[in-house]
Amino acid sequence: MKNILNKNFWILTLMGLSSGLPLSATGGTLQAWLKSSDIDLTTLGLLALVGLPYTWKFLWSPFMDRFPLLSYGRRRSWMFLSQTLLILFLLILSFLEPQKHLFLMTLFAFLISFASATQDIALDAWRREQLSPQEFGWGNGIHVAGYLFSVRMLSGALALILSDLISWGLVYKLIALIQVVGLISTFLCHEDASKTIQPKTLKDAFWGPLKEYFQRPLAYYVLLFILLYKAGDNMAAHMSMPFYLDIGFSRTEVGSVTKIIGWIGIAFGSLLGGYILKTLPVIKGLFWFGLLQMISTFGFALLAYFDKSLELLTFVIGFENFSAGLGTAAFVTFIGLLTHKQFTATQYALLSSLMGIPRILLSAPTGYFAENLGWLNFFLLCSVVAVPGLLMIPKLKKMLDSSSQPNDVLEK
Repeated sequence: MKNILNKNFWILTLMGLSSGLPLSATGGTLQAWLKSSDIDLTTLGLLALVGLPYTWKFLWSPFMDRFPLLSYGRRRSWMFLSQTLLILFLLILSFLEPQKHLFLMTLFAFLISFASATQDIALDAWRREQLSPQEFGWGNGIHVAGYLFSVRMLSGALALILSDLISWGLVYKLIALIQVVGLISTFLCHEDASKTIQPKTLKDAFWGPLKEYFQRPLAYYVLLFILLYKAGDNMAAHMSMPFYLDIGFSRTEVGSVTKIIGWIGIAFGSLLGGYILKTLPVIKGLFWFGLLQMISTFGFALLAYFDKSLELLTFVIGFENFSAGLGTAAFVTFIGLLTHKQFTATQYALLSSLMGIPRILLSAPTGYFAENLGWLNFFLLCSVVAVPGLLMIPKLKKMLDSSSQPNDVLEK
């Protein structure tokens, strides 16, 4: 109860909501909007490329490490700018139509991703710098719960349900209105400058993080692991919305199940994952939570194999959301603990950018794979893609155990 009443609990929840809204708004929900206007599956798959800013955000993160924009803090000033732009770009997108403005919709979806990636840099850095080591895992669990609730429920399920009742344009205007929660979190949070170390020059901000990271003996192996860990899960999740609709479920059915069962799974998985990480080493959490992620991806294949079943849909959505909450809480905590506090924004951006590459690049051809392999074989492929990342974890643990470099990852 004390954690729930803590001010940081609510700030982190609002930050998570703000971070998640743009992802579905430029992902699954935008896919549903375009599919309802008869845009083909290959185009929907290629739409993943509008999320490229998430994979390149480390290019401008050194400016965010080096310069504050306003007088009330480096992190808070960049939060304010990015959140204001998000609201503006979402409003503009709400006035466009797929059949008439497909290029402009793609452009503003890209700009939303850029502003969202910038917001994530600031939010991640604030969390790493302002939360104590004891609070960090639990704080990430809270953030991920808000983030996934926003992705799956607000700009996901709720948007789908409303699209059966009102126009898509009005749906996106409501998403823009909800995005205001980000500004609220920015005004509520506190930034203690004594907990941060600001690079003295722009050169230090650019090269210092890279030099510090790549001097570590396990640097390249960790980067490869980050690329592979959620690859299969991301591929399956990207095509889940077209899949549900293609096998005969209505937007209201999908939205209703996702809203109720999905949120329970997300909230329980994220908060339970954060709580478990108070005592369980993050490396062990990555393995067991990642194994559950792989099994949940296989659940999509079961849904494709059997006849249309609302009960099976409910189970698959609930289990997938639960495992996503667990896995994401562990993964985000692992990445955060790898950062050096002098270069928090840039190293966090670099590592989380790699985390986003499978979601963008591997998701781009998923529409082509689904059309040519069929849904069953496509989701079996996604399950297989999840295996290499899991197989890397035992060796990763041995490398961390044998490394002379101090690290927080294995600490209780």
